[in-house]
Amino acid sequence: MEIERKFLIEKLPADLTRYKCLLIEQAYLCTSPVLRIRREDDSYYLTYKGKGLMAREEYNLPLNKDAYEHLLAKADGNIISKKRYLIPVTKPIFANEYNFSDKTADLKIELDIFDPPFAPLIIAEVEFPDEKMANAFIPPAWLGEDVTNNPEYHNSNLSQKDLT
Repeated sequence: MEIERKFLIEKLPADLTRYKCLLIEQAYLCTSPVLRIRREDDSYYLTYKGKGLMAREEYNLPLNKDAYEHLLAKADGNIISKKRYLIPVTKPIFANEYNFSDKTADLKIELDIFDPPFAPLIIAEVEFPDEKMANAFIPPAWLGEDVTNNPEYHNSNLSQKDLT
């Protein structure tokens, strides 16, 4: 199960280069249901995602480079390339009804800076172990508009966007 919230970013953190960065390329074989292939640095995956906005089923299967390249030729729509920075959430804040737990220790912001033709789009995602934590999370001030419930910002929908 994938449980995440998404935020638009207008201004990047000043110290971005101190965080781990992944180079990601992904494409979609199908968008309903979502079947995605992804290259993340030198790792390759096939992902199935179910329906939903904040919470949905997600299954990842490993691929090798040859299988990825074979499937990439069969992808529909736009190929998405981006840099992903992994930023730890050092002092998470939650609404009062949420009891702090050790589960918050591994929270991180996945900051995606999209390459053309989607630039200057920047989206941050935070994944959570459960919906209660996701709903109680108060984002740091530098995270912008919450677009979790806007399907326009799903990468699968971006892949189908007419860019002409």
